[in-house]
Amino acid sequence: MDHTPRFRPVVSCTLLVVTLVAGVTACGGSDGHPLAAQPYDAADEISSNLPDGDEKADSDKPLEVTVDDEGRITDVSAVDALGRHLAGELDADGKRWRSTTALAAGTRYTVRVSMEDENGDPGSRTLSFETDAAKAKKRLKVAFGPEAGTYGVGQPITAQLSAPVKDKASRAVVESALKVRSVPAVTGSWYWVDDKTLHYRPKEYWPAKATITVTSGLEGIKVAENLYGDSTKALRITTGDRVEAVTDASTHTMTVKRNGKVINTIPVTTGRPGFDTRNGVKVVLSKEYSVRMRGETIGISADSEDGYDLMVHYATRVTWSGEYVHAAPWSVGSQGYENVSHGCTGMSTSYAEWFYNTVRTGDIVQVVGSQGATMTPFDNGYGDWNLSWGKWQQGSALQKNATPDRNDTLQAARLRPEV
Repeated sequence: MDHTPRFRPVVSCTLLVVTLVAGVTACGGSDGHPLAAQPYDAADEISSNLPDGDEKADSDKPLEVTVDDEGRITDVSAVDALGRHLAGELDADGKRWRSTTALAAGTRYTVRVSMEDENGDPGSRTLSFETDAAKAKKRLKVAFGPEAGTYGVGQPITAQLSAPVKDKASRAVVESALKVRSVPAVTGSWYWVDDKTLHYRPKEYWPAKATITVTSGLEGIKVAENLYGDSTKALRITTGDRVEAVTDASTHTMTVKRNGKVINTIPVTTGRPGFDTRNGVKVVLSKEYSVRMRGETIGISADSEDGYDLMVHYATRVTWSGEYVHAAPWSVGSQGYENVSHGCTGMSTSYAEWFYNTVRTGDIVQVVGSQGATMTPFDNGYGDWNLSWGKWQQGSALQKNATPDRNDTLQAARLRPEV
């Protein structure tokens, strides 16, 4: 076959350094290297399994590109309209390239194929095609959380799916498409809380003053039979200072740190026997200036000597069941000395106001030294940090032999204040 021009005067490239300029001119290319030659149109030598004309390709079938007997493929780049690259592998003899990941439905691909013929001359061909969108009738939507804003370093990222995804292979497709990028960079992983809920956290807390971006590449991707990914709005959040409050129920004190430096030590009271405050790491869920707290919401009769009905101020919520850090002026005499509450962490009004104004959603509130149980991971707020990193990784569909604990499932939130 003839691909004009082919002649490359290689001999002239052996000129001495002193005649380099003349040598480059004689080579005919911009730098005199044979690979600098303009690739010829290899449309007659490169073929594919794509349908003819305007017919749309089946996204369930892999893309195959082949070259005739006299050439070999050197590179293939397949990119869809969203900029997603299609992975593939080339046979050892360079005769066939085949995609190894599924094509997205309802999108356009541009495929650039490079080759060389039996003489080493470079050729290329560009292919464009669309995939059929008809199969993607049922769409899997993803909603990221929390809302855009600035949070504490303990704030997990959440992904809520519009339909259940149960088998591991389908979960792996979803998880692979959900990308979390942090500046500064961190090591992190998704955890499947249940069939429709994922949480993402780093191995350690987020860095202070970090920028975190969450995106989905699921659009048009087949997740399961008759279920394809939908477009998803990206999420961007930032973190503030690293603020950590550690309450020691045995010494009745709370120590508050900002970026590792102690900024306050507060006398507190926590849950008395029978109402012990939960141990473990909790995350600030919200801040409420005033909350009505009633014993009946946690099963205490209004006629009981333990009953209460109070308006509580400067209330920082740490569990959905109603555990707060709040002002407790009625127990100031016990604060720093004994635990007398029904599960909350109480302090003077002035300290509670300071705490309320110092922390933000996503900050860390940890309890140690209590006789109570440890905060559960997912059913009562963000207890994600109470799982070791090894346990957390087991909740990923991308980890080998990963099997999440059946007890780690998201349960219905229970809104019950514990004064």
